[in-house]
Amino acid sequence: MEWLDFINSERDKEYFKNIDFFLESIDKSSVFPPIEKIFNAFDVTELENIKVIILGQDPYHGEGQANGLAFSVNDGVIIPPSLRNIFKEIKREYGYDIKNGDLTPWARQGVFLLNSILTVEKSKPESHRNIGWETFTDNTISFLSEKKENLVFMLWGNYAKTKKNLIDVDKHYILESTHPSPFSAHRGFLGCDHFVKCNDILRSKNIDIINWDI
Repeated sequence: MEWLDFINSERDKEYFKNIDFFLESIDKSSVFPPIEKIFNAFDVTELENIKVIILGQDPYHGEGQANGLAFSVNDGVIIPPSLRNIFKEIKREYGYDIKNGDLTPWARQGVFLLNSILTVEKSKPESHRNIGWETFTDNTISFLSEKKENLVFMLWGNYAKTKKNLIDVDKHYILESTHPSPFSAHRGFLGCDHFVKCNDILRSKNIDIINWDI
């Protein structure tokens, strides 16, 4: 099965029809990411290549930021605080000094950067909460847990940790910490060693490791 098969099967369900109806009823110019980038995480990271899942909550709501990958921003955009802390932790672990906030190179290596909510209204965080996206992405996580093996799930923050019940821990690995937000990064994210630990797990399963540099 490919992503298109999975997405089409979900589109036939009643909850997804509600998403389509909602998006059709609003001004699309105020929706982030742009409509053609809503499923960018699925487009860039092929199902068969997925090794790692990083879960976010909803897209950035500022003009020109969101590109459909969790925590990622378009090249040339000022790096948001949470992503700065992610890069700070990577520098601590590996020494890489990352300046580009577009995480597409990770996605192409098999890092599935999935937001729980795939769209947002300009300047209104969580504005598309409870329109159905959570059902879609929960089903995505459950599907991955069922169909794949030896995936590394990075759950950062309390919201991401609520998804643990969707993951078969006998088949997969979970790395947990606080969220990389400036409000909580110092309480567990900074110093978590998740990027090294992730590669250690992949290496132990003879899976190609991730180059976290960009």
